[in-house]
Amino acid sequence: MKKIYLTVVGFYLVCGMHTYAQVSKDSTIRTLPQGFSLATTPDQDTVTYRPRRLRLEEINLVSSYYNQNGNHSAVTGGIGTEKVNDFSNGLDLKLAWLNNSLNKNTLSIGLGIDHHTSASAAYVSTTGASKTGGSRIYPSLDWTIQNDKKGISFGIGSYYSGEYNYKSVGADLHFSAKTPNKMGEFGIKLQGYFDHVTLIYPSEFIPKSTVSTGPTYVTTASGNSVLSSDGSSKANIPTSPRNTYTASFSYSQIINSRLQIMFLADLVTQHGYLSLPFHRVYFSNGKDTIERLPSSRFKLPLGFRANYFLGDNMILRSYYRYYTDSWGSKSNTANLELTYKISPFFSVSPFYRYYTQTAAKYFAPYEAASPSQTYFTSNYEYAKFNSQFFGAGFRIAPPKGVLGWQSLHELEIRYGHYKQNVGLVSDVVSLNLGFK
Repeated sequence: MKKIYLTVVGFYLVCGMHTYAQVSKDSTIRTLPQGFSLATTPDQDTVTYRPRRLRLEEINLVSSYYNQNGNHSAVTGGIGTEKVNDFSNGLDLKLAWLNNSLNKNTLSIGLGIDHHTSASAAYVSTTGASKTGGSRIYPSLDWTIQNDKKGISFGIGSYYSGEYNYKSVGADLHFSAKTPNKMGEFGIKLQGYFDHVTLIYPSEFIPKSTVSTGPTYVTTASGNSVLSSDGSSKANIPTSPRNTYTASFSYSQIINSRLQIMFLADLVTQHGYLSLPFHRVYFSNGKDTIERLPSSRFKLPLGFRANYFLGDNMILRSYYRYYTDSWGSKSNTANLELTYKISPFFSVSPFYRYYTQTAAKYFAPYEAASPSQTYFTSNYEYAKFNSQFFGAGFRIAPPKGVLGWQSLHELEIRYGHYKQNVGLVSDVVSLNLGFK
């Protein structure tokens, strides 16, 4: 089910691009969040903060519906339905206060819940998990300290994600520092994710009888041994956890009052069990087995962003990313979004993204893999394909609040349509409510 979340997360990234570098030629002026006071005199180059207690700064509610269809399901070996429906809800709370050193502290608390139904889930297992879908919960916590005088910030974060066959915990450290003239900023983020995969294998490999006096081994058509004990079905495959470590680097620069750019680079390494045991593979001789992939992987994404202010009413945002990994896959992503302000409080943002990738060296479609291969997969996530993603967003932020509700300062609706040249299509619509 990982493809679902990657697509939805990608949509949220496109949705969130409006928050990057929206500054004017007055961007170097120091400002305080609502609720903190500022005292200055014309000849002063310093500001005086008045400490405030912990206060709720912002609340964001995001709901989305995602629908997907295709005919290359990895659960059935690269053929069969990929029909999925996913409904997700997310809540983010942002709390802020000033400490004794007059540094701003921000505590961000997030909670997300997804529920999805999948037509191919019935072919995963006849025990344990739901036959047609499941739910995922993913809370998060982040604490950031910001020193405006020095132009630096430091923070720590933690994450959890859990569903019926997958548990993940994560943590990060992040740091940023502005250049002396406040026109540039360097950022670094170190992340670690520690996952555990429940080894659920294809239903036809589960023994018919659940009564056993000891471990029972069943041999598949391909000759692989599958272990079952007292009705608890586990594949005789590596059970080491999946660990992911990421170092992210960024540098942003205000070129002038109209142009801002950013460079991004990630170093990602994964170790452990990187396959999914309920993904089937059918060999060229007609026999079948389960997916087998290497226990390590290195990824290198490199990105560039540029925002250009065409005038008071239009902002053009562009993004390009090059990606390569140790499994032989390479990709290119290009994204454009134009935000047009119809009025000071209402804007429309059409966007378009084009993506292309080469196949991983372990990928083979249905009944094309050789039994002599060491590693193999028929998951089209690793296939050669190109895709397009396009849609539009509508945002209103009236000064007196949405529908006269002062606390509801922002409402945004976005819709996107995604399609691959190998047949996968999807639609996603999201609603974002911002409260202050």
